[in-house]
Amino acid sequence: MRWRVALIDSCGSRPEAVDAAAFVTAPGRIECRQAGADPTSHGSRIAEVLTRDRSVELLLGQVFTSEGPTSGAAVAAAIDWAIARRADVIHLSLGLAGNRAVLAAAVGRAIDADCILVAAAPARGALVYPAAYAGVIRATGDARCAPEELSCLAPGLFGACPRFEPTGQLGAGSARVGGASAGAAWVTRAVIAGPTRVTSRDVVAALTARARFLGPERKTSATWNPRPCP
Repeated sequence: MRWRVALIDSCGSRPEAVDAAAFVTAPGRIECRQAGADPTSHGSRIAEVLTRDRSVELLLGQVFTSEGPTSGAAVAAAIDWAIARRADVIHLSLGLAGNRAVLAAAVGRAIDADCILVAAAPARGALVYPAAYAGVIRATGDARCAPEELSCLAPGLFGACPRFEPTGQLGAGSARVGGASAGAAWVTRAVIAGPTRVTSRDVVAALTARARFLGPERKTSATWNPRPCP
């Protein structure tokens, strides 16, 4: 069976997508609209990492649009949309600075629905959400890793190649994906290389076993309480 992967980002249209929707923050509510063009190319580049040489059913939850910045409520609505569409994996190469109750609740519903969540986390600096929530697989960039290589920086925190060169032409001035965003995409790519219908705990164990590097890069902050992996 193929993985059904929900990408929550700026990407609103891909040939591989089986469904797509945009979630826009409006005064007092979140509007679900028809997905539009990717305003930054960030999500498009993440999608290329996830789908290149992979047969997946792609769901696109567009939370970064030309309407302006996203919100915790918009990301939560996209997560609930992905749950309703039976996503196996929810990928979020994004991080919000503060804890939002609405986002925490949506993450909890995804975990209860046996979704595997992978979210970007900074290698240094303060916690971001949803990566900081329990049950979410945290991912970042690790300069030691080449494409397809992984590191286990701490239990539940994985590193991967912080760079990605897209195969397609995304246009001059398009956003450069790097750091935690790219690393998280490579981690999710590793997840969907394995068998479907597995638990998040099984995925963490498989990623840990696959890791080429154990322990943090020298530059990694103690914010994430890094320690050698078991």
